[in-house]
Amino acid sequence: MAQSQKRLHKNARSAARLAAVQALYQREMEKTSLPILLDEFHQYRLGATIEDATYTKAEPAFFDDIVRGVGARCEEIDTVISENLSERWSLDRLDRPMRQILRAGTYELLARPDVPTATVISEYIDVANAFYDRQEKNFVNGLLDTVAKKLRSPSSAS
Repeated sequence: MAQSQKRLHKNARSAARLAAVQALYQREMEKTSLPILLDEFHQYRLGATIEDATYTKAEPAFFDDIVRGVGARCEEIDTVISENLSERWSLDRLDRPMRQILRAGTYELLARPDVPTATVISEYIDVANAFYDRQEKNFVNGLLDTVAKKLRSPSSAS
């Protein structure tokens, strides 16, 4: 793949991750059904111009995989996240955007072995940057790194 094509692919996947977190947030807030939510994002959000801001064209299949995957495996994902939070924290104590970032990142670590661990963690730190300051980005980094070590270590494959 040529360098410019790789950059476009990466940008499209980065945009898909950010859009997936936004879609998951909307789903939790509004209880929007998955088919309606996906259709809305495909029709009006992915790569759209909203309020004079043009958003990077997201990779639709990758976006769909994250949103559908988190929806289908949410209970399992929430268990993994909860097991890796400190004793003073619960998943419900995290604000909604943070929950969606961690769910999407954990889903990729669980279900997308084709995506390198470092890429998953780095990408969700970047997504967190759209919503938060340094402390929260460090939290995303630490939690996803801990999850990755448990899910993707050679001993976890057996």
